[in-house]
Amino acid sequence: MIDWTDRAVMLSARPLGEGKAVAQALTETHGRHAGLVRGVRRHAEALQPGTLATLRWQARLPDHLGGFSCEVETVHAALWLDDPPRLAALQSACAVADLGLPEREPHPGAFLGLVAFLETLAGDAWPAAYVSYEVALLAELGFGLDLKRCAVTGGRTDLAWVSPRTGRAVTRTAGEPWKDRLLALPGFLCGAPGFAPADISNGLALTGYFLARYVTGPAERPMPAARLRLADCFAG
Repeated sequence: MIDWTDRAVMLSARPLGEGKAVAQALTETHGRHAGLVRGVRRHAEALQPGTLATLRWQARLPDHLGGFSCEVETVHAALWLDDPPRLAALQSACAVADLGLPEREPHPGAFLGLVAFLETLAGDAWPAAYVSYEVALLAELGFGLDLKRCAVTGGRTDLAWVSPRTGRAVTRTAGEPWKDRLLALPGFLCGAPGFAPADISNGLALTGYFLARYVTGPAERPMPAARLRLADCFAG
């Protein structure tokens, strides 16, 4: 019998027969992991995306689906049912992790990043924190963006663009001749204080481009609906 306990954030759940569901959770030390949950009604809160819980997984053999039982710590989604943008951000953060992270491969950085982001929803800086979360998730997946210095001049100031080909930053002056081909780099990703809705829109476009290139595209999956809803909140 295989039996372990770990902290986890619930990512998704799909029904399997009557009263059962297959849940996907991002655990701290066991990576993204699936398990069967019996008694869906009884565990409704635990199955909500974004729920932080202590999770126990048991299976007869390591390659079996196994079963989940959990002790809920925080039902984050319940806090934002009346706040569509925050709820969309929570659901999107879970959905991109569910789609992008390989199963049963430890990614403690991704777990800690998701937990940290969920906590930022209580403050006003959550939109910038969400974009930073996606930048960090791309890096965790091996597709890190180089936003610290200009790919052309090596400079570290006045960074304004990102090359869609290399994922490297470019200064405003160096990128001016090709700005129509470059992705806008919001200042908050370079350490500038504050942000406007346009900065968040640009940030989501930036990370969305690379998520489509490296995650949803290769998987032949559409961008998660919650991610599209979140982008709509800051469009125009």
